[in-house]
Amino acid sequence: MSEETIVPSPMPVGGLSQKAGGVTYTTVEAGYFEKRGLRRYAGVWSLWALGVGAVISGHFSGWNLGLAAGGFGGMAIATVLIMCMYLGLCFSLAEMSPALPHTGGAYSFARTAMGPWGGFVTGLAENMEFVLTPAVIVFFIGSYLGSIFETGAAFQPVWWIGCYILFVSLNLVGVDLSFRVSLCVTLAALAILAVFWISAIPHFDFARWSLNIGAGPDGAAVELPEGGGPFLPFGIAGALACLPFAVWLFLAIEQLPLAAEESVDPKRDMPKGLILGIFTLIFSAFMVLFLNSGIPNGAFALSTSGEPLLDGFKAIYGDETAKILALIAVIGLIASFHTIIFAYGRQIYSLSRAGYFPRALSVTHGTRKTPHVALAAGALMGLAVLLTVWFVAGGEAGGAFIGGTLLNMAVFGAMISYMMQATSFIRLRIKFPHIERPYRSPLGMPGAVVTIVIALATIYYQLLDPVYRAGVIGAAIWYACGIAYFAAIGRHKLVLSPEERFAMTGGREAH
Repeated sequence: MSEETIVPSPMPVGGLSQKAGGVTYTTVEAGYFEKRGLRRYAGVWSLWALGVGAVISGHFSGWNLGLAAGGFGGMAIATVLIMCMYLGLCFSLAEMSPALPHTGGAYSFARTAMGPWGGFVTGLAENMEFVLTPAVIVFFIGSYLGSIFETGAAFQPVWWIGCYILFVSLNLVGVDLSFRVSLCVTLAALAILAVFWISAIPHFDFARWSLNIGAGPDGAAVELPEGGGPFLPFGIAGALACLPFAVWLFLAIEQLPLAAEESVDPKRDMPKGLILGIFTLIFSAFMVLFLNSGIPNGAFALSTSGEPLLDGFKAIYGDETAKILALIAVIGLIASFHTIIFAYGRQIYSLSRAGYFPRALSVTHGTRKTPHVALAAGALMGLAVLLTVWFVAGGEAGGAFIGGTLLNMAVFGAMISYMMQATSFIRLRIKFPHIERPYRSPLGMPGAVVTIVIALATIYYQLLDPVYRAGVIGAAIWYACGIAYFAAIGRHKLVLSPEERFAMTGGREAH
């Protein structure tokens, strides 16, 4: 049976009414979509802020853990490679998102290109990424706040729970407030980074501080007190081992298509927001990489830090002044935490509205039109994973290990999602050449192929890392359980949502 054909069921028992390609579409009650409405608000600058804000925390914490795997040179090479992957991905999304302007984002693209199974496995991978990423960020928020207010490791869960309650609540109030907060905190985060860059320049010494990592007899990173070490202390293999950490400098800008149904003019604004966002992040990423590594105490100390920007401020201004600046710097982490909460809310909403996840998750607030159930569910899932990793690792475990484990779990989901989205781009070009494309990627299919190759290499080097491999395997098990749920239950409960109608009619309906 063709995936693109709707055939009436001969026995519409229990509400079953339509079948297609091994999945079943159910009849929903009157008013189903009215209970799941969103409100349009975002323009190009709101979208830019949503994309940049989602990523900017990675310039405050997380990326630096890659220095232990490849040294400064390895991290620099990895950042260039990951930049190429994201350029290929973002230009592909800039073409697909105005052509398929639905809240489903990655799931929507893959559903049209590869059928319901392709849509689900893509959406599930992105869901894993967007639920885990706020958990990573709130962990680093707790690390910063713990250092500033000198609270012990046992107090960390209080910071995490408090942050989730506060920022889920802000996202519940309304889409207009969500976008205003995103714009304000994103601009503030970039301003804080600019202050750091300017302050770091007089203290910058590339040979002394950026190159103070060497390879010890056991192959582990060791500090070179006088600097002057090799550009690639662990060779090209070390550079490739840095790939998962370099992802953190760009991860989550791909969330922008999830705001399509809340964008005033997605055909015009979505490509602009994506392209402006990725080039903003490229500039900031290289400034942070060079300047944060090149000041005292150098790349070696930074490689195990849970709050590298705070350490940089301390080196420049001293401990007391740095604490004040670091409290302000937490805004950068908050920017990403707030905007990715927005993203997972819309992502869970779109998959549940179409029946891939339990449909109750997609109900929106009657007046505010925010997906309040999805927002709460995603927060509980992310917090549960964070607390599980924390308890398993031991509350006193180093921040580098806990943060790095969570980071690698999120990156694993992201890489699967990227490969599927790039594949969707290629298949849409071939399968649906007639769909209106307000924007066309200048990188075309070769850009999508580059994205697939680098994403696959990143997963490979994640699995080679003995420190974080267990976390990646845990994420893979979670992913497999989600697929098993869909095979047994979810595929029989689908709904003809806008994304589904678009895919089933070849783009003629529900555009």
